[in-house]
Amino acid sequence: MGDGVARYKRILLKLSGEALMGEQQFGIDIRTLNAISVQVREVVALGVEVAIVIGGGNIFRGLKGSAAGMDRATADYMGMLATVMNGMALQDALEKHHVETRLMTAIEMHQVAEPYIRRRAERHMEKGRVVIFGAGTGSPYFTTDTTAALRATEIHADIVMKATKVDGVYDKDPATHSDAVRFDRLTHLDVLKQGLRVMDHTAITLCAENKLPILVFDLTDPGNIVRAVCGEPIGTFVEG
Repeated sequence: MGDGVARYKRILLKLSGEALMGEQQFGIDIRTLNAISVQVREVVALGVEVAIVIGGGNIFRGLKGSAAGMDRATADYMGMLATVMNGMALQDALEKHHVETRLMTAIEMHQVAEPYIRRRAERHMEKGRVVIFGAGTGSPYFTTDTTAALRATEIHADIVMKATKVDGVYDKDPATHSDAVRFDRLTHLDVLKQGLRVMDHTAITLCAENKLPILVFDLTDPGNIVRAVCGEPIGTFVEG
């Protein structure tokens, strides 16, 4: 482990929309996009096939709109469109770093992206292209965490790598509890029983049923995506 050799052949990288904000309070930070793109380029250079699911919380969050009185389905569709905007921005950044990329969306919008077709997505990855999945599952009431678990299962990814702003999963919120303890390893059942904040229950259950491991790690530490792919002991590893 940690010898510069990829441990996985095909990964699903889950990025939150908030991760793209950098130090900003809203929107997309170009420097953060470029930093992510450099790491993804290094991962692709190792021969790893990469798919990415990206959230939209930096632009619009469906649950927040619903809580404010908006129809939940409408709010969720707006959130899905926000993920497409993020996907387009990430695609642009990746291609500026000479990474061949395809953006595929669960809501068809032919002028800006390909429609999501599983076999086509796998073919793109086999050709070394990074595939970005936008617009969630295409249906309201599902999170982008669930999208990540679903797409990873569909394309037979080896692992879901959830990049966050914290360095793993804790027994309580480390931002408000100085005695919070970080877990190195967990099972899917541990996460469900203890109600730990890894991914939502639908996503965890889907990963458990398909024996799909999850790694939660800190995106803000430069080089961590590459370290994760090479199997270095970072973050929290969740498996059956």
